[in-house]
Amino acid sequence: MSSLRSRAAPAPLSEPVQAFVRRARERLASAPSQEKPNPAVVPLRGDHELTPELANVALPAAVLIPVVAREQPTILFTQRTAALPVHAGQIAFPGGKMHPEDADPLATALREAEEEIGLARRFADPLGYLDTYLTRTGFHIVPVVALIAPAFELSLNRGEVDEVFEVPLGFLMAPENHARHSRELNGVRRSFYAMPYGERYIWGVTAGILRDLYERLYR
Repeated sequence: MSSLRSRAAPAPLSEPVQAFVRRARERLASAPSQEKPNPAVVPLRGDHELTPELANVALPAAVLIPVVAREQPTILFTQRTAALPVHAGQIAFPGGKMHPEDADPLATALREAEEEIGLARRFADPLGYLDTYLTRTGFHIVPVVALIAPAFELSLNRGEVDEVFEVPLGFLMAPENHARHSRELNGVRRSFYAMPYGERYIWGVTAGILRDLYERLYR
């Protein structure tokens, strides 16, 4: 397993960032709840919480939740390119499928962040894991929370990502900003969380994972 020891030392940290790090160190898991997804095990968290009809087929994946250590911390998101065959134009975390050569979900999340947006792993200080998250398409996603030193530089893979942007952590962790929306998909009425921020519409899996982060750290 890849170590969760500090890979970057962003200092000095503001008090809001220090407060977040303390909560994360205390309340996040030190190891993923599922190293390798088991089709017989339905994760605790996921799209099935709001829409129980969704299927479970166990495809392993991981995402990085990049919390940028600014004076007031932010979370960094990607806007997927409109040309992608799936999830085109959606807001997401850096991440993707686990590869056979990935030692664990942490390795997957860091690799995908480098490949998608050029975020070098030396800027990432992993803090811990959220519960494995089941998507409607059967992916078992392991979310890895990491503190990102603000001196990072990015180089976007334009085949996957149109742009990146940041949203204040305080906004995303305020429950009054967690809306419940629904829409019909393939004959199933699907309910999901949404966190609109200005012109950005954060919803679905991304918003569901953020809701889990809120429940784990601030509820």
